[in-house]
Amino acid sequence: MSARWACLLLIALLGACGHATSDRIVLEQARETPLLFSVRGEGDLHSTGPTPLLVPGEQWTARQLNWMVPDGSTVQKGELVAKFSAEQSKQDLAQARIDLERNLFARAGKQAELEDKRGQLGVDLTQVAGQRMIAERYAHATLEAMARNDILDAVQDVHYLDVRQRILTWRQDQSAARGNAELAVLDAQRSSYDTVEKQKQADLAALELRAPHAGVLMLEKDWMGQVPHVGSSLYAGNSFASLPDLDALEVQLAVPQIEAQGIQVGDVVELHRWGIPAQVADSKISWVASAAQPRSDDNPVKYLALKATVPAALARGYGWIPGQRFVGRIILLKVERGFSVPNMALAHHGDQASVQVLEGGQVVTRVLRLGVHGATRTQVLDGLHPGDHVLLASGGAKEAK
Repeated sequence: MSARWACLLLIALLGACGHATSDRIVLEQARETPLLFSVRGEGDLHSTGPTPLLVPGEQWTARQLNWMVPDGSTVQKGELVAKFSAEQSKQDLAQARIDLERNLFARAGKQAELEDKRGQLGVDLTQVAGQRMIAERYAHATLEAMARNDILDAVQDVHYLDVRQRILTWRQDQSAARGNAELAVLDAQRSSYDTVEKQKQADLAALELRAPHAGVLMLEKDWMGQVPHVGSSLYAGNSFASLPDLDALEVQLAVPQIEAQGIQVGDVVELHRWGIPAQVADSKISWVASAAQPRSDDNPVKYLALKATVPAALARGYGWIPGQRFVGRIILLKVERGFSVPNMALAHHGDQASVQVLEGGQVVTRVLRLGVHGATRTQVLDGLHPGDHVLLASGGAKEAK
């Protein structure tokens, strides 16, 4: 029985405590204090003017990466950055040279064939011309000089030889035109093979990538999110890396949307490397995204993107390079004296904001003119006086009518 009475007593005490808590009034006394509103963001250091480094060679020719300097390495102007091989281009060059030799032999054979045809047609035309001269001489002979049948045969021979001569002349013209067309086709093929040979030679001559200026090598990710590595297959003209300009750096920050209210261009931001708070750089917000966006498909939380420039002298002094992680504290408000109230105490009615103030045991509503909104508190420009008791939570106090 003693255990049962102990349980009943405990339940009664808990009920009494809950009733006391519900009637308690939570107040905050208004007073002017130094105000500092800030939000925290994280991001990476980038260059505003990176120089793209493309895989060398003719567009879309296959490459294999044989060697490269490590990602993030500091390189000087003209320094070798990567070496490639192109086995397919070697095969294409050998095939182009074989095609050129075949074309040369084919043209020589075609030229000899045309010369033979021209020679044969020339002989035939000469022979026909001689026979025609003889036939014409006898075709106009008198009956006293030759028999009638011989004269008729000579007349027929003149007509035949005249037709044959015209046919041979036509064949000679056609042979010349057809031969020139066939030679033109072979010349066009040779020109194509010659172009391929020159392209492949130039392709094989472009197997090294050198830095156009001093900087830090930053490898670029492909569409699968992979960076180049030794042995990977690449294509000429695709992006390989970038060479950032170390004199033009900026930090791209991301701030959760729920904390990003009131951030605008020109706000002061204190930057330091992630994990090294002693390396501090003061800057200002230079760009704010028009809308917050989720950073990945797996996380629906939206973040507002910001950009802040980094002084080049400080970056060189600290040895900062693109790709490093940074933390930024955006200063929303910093004043020596001012009023503020917790966001949970504010009530909004249209464009008006108000709080409940305890006056003489009565709760009255006080309309406020607000300033900068912080993550947890809001600046009050007008409507509060020193010593005002602002209600944060009330369970039993009633508003005065």
